[in-house]
Amino acid sequence: MSSLRRIAVVGGGLAAVSACDALRAQGYEGEIALFSAELGLPYDRPPLSKDVLLGKARREDVLLRPEQWYEEKRVALRDGIAVRAVRPRDGALELVDGSTAVADRIVLATGGTPRALPVPGGNDPCVHLLRTWEDAERLRERLLPGARVAVVGAGLIGAETAAVAHALGCRVTLIDPVAVPLARVVGDVVARALHQRHTAEGITVLTTGVERVERRPGSLGVLLHLSGYSGVVAVDTVVAGIGIRPATELAEIAGLRVENGIVVDTGRRTSHPNVFAIGDVARLDGHRVRHEHWEAAQRDGEAAALGLLGRPAPESGATWFWSDRYGSRMEAVGSMADAHETVLRGAPDNGDFTVFGLRGDRLVAAATVDRARDIKAARRLIDRGVPVDPVRLAEESVDLRTLLKR
Repeated sequence: MSSLRRIAVVGGGLAAVSACDALRAQGYEGEIALFSAELGLPYDRPPLSKDVLLGKARREDVLLRPEQWYEEKRVALRDGIAVRAVRPRDGALELVDGSTAVADRIVLATGGTPRALPVPGGNDPCVHLLRTWEDAERLRERLLPGARVAVVGAGLIGAETAAVAHALGCRVTLIDPVAVPLARVVGDVVARALHQRHTAEGITVLTTGVERVERRPGSLGVLLHLSGYSGVVAVDTVVAGIGIRPATELAEIAGLRVENGIVVDTGRRTSHPNVFAIGDVARLDGHRVRHEHWEAAQRDGEAAALGLLGRPAPESGATWFWSDRYGSRMEAVGSMADAHETVLRGAPDNGDFTVFGLRGDRLVAAATVDRARDIKAARRLIDRGVPVDPVRLAEESVDLRTLLKR
């Protein structure tokens, strides 16, 4: 640790801030510089598609850490400064202003960039993305009562944005070519219940894709031409919520191994020993997917801090994420794609229920609507590898915590 004098973290999201915090918690006394391309203090992103769009949260309400934290933790925040390139062998970062910063280790927490609509007219000013505070501010100005809003993509961000736009009085059309979005991750039962809620709330749901966006002459709105539909959908605003692509440009310039993200080991070290990568941009070697969730970013920062200091990374446990819409919360741990059978606890028609995914006698995944206690118990069952009885899982009179005592 004594030979590690300077660490540079590139990025201004949760993973980056968590890495800085964890380094200090682990006793690191050297210099930490945090380079964020955005101006201002780093902020949390999940509220953007919820309370920020609703106008319930100001920027100071969603800061990851207060301003004094950076001084207390001796983290040199260099906001509004983008990194143009990293030179791992030289321990250097090239900044867009032409200057150079040096570091013994570099942590890439560059996150992802939202995918634009890959169709003609997809870059029309009426088409909005939602990733930054500025994105949310621009979109919020368009979500007025009576406005015709089309949301393309019914994943987590798209579904939450559609629900918020509806709550603000917009006339919402939700478009996705997949009949039951998120089914692979949370299972068909939960995904179908979530998706059907849109229709129940009065949103128009179309199972199709967008072929092109056409500007109407003399109008502020656009026409959406859909796959397999003879008509068009006239809207004032379009929101593209079709996922992100990992921001791997710096890694590629540096010659790091990049395959669906920057490939890292359990200590979050990349193919170059002086460079680490965390958050949405990173993918663990041997794993099929990157985990683009809040807690995964937080854990990545903590794991990278240990890796930087030459300490073993802790067991990560099952992944967890959530989504809020229409006053309900969906939570999930693990992935239903890993399960061989499912068990239902409760009734979807009643609003709150849980679906468990099993492989043999082990729980590997769970998804729930408004049953936080179920998901907490399920997570512990997964992480501990406790054998479970499907019959007892389904029985609502059984306290799931008792299954942990086996």
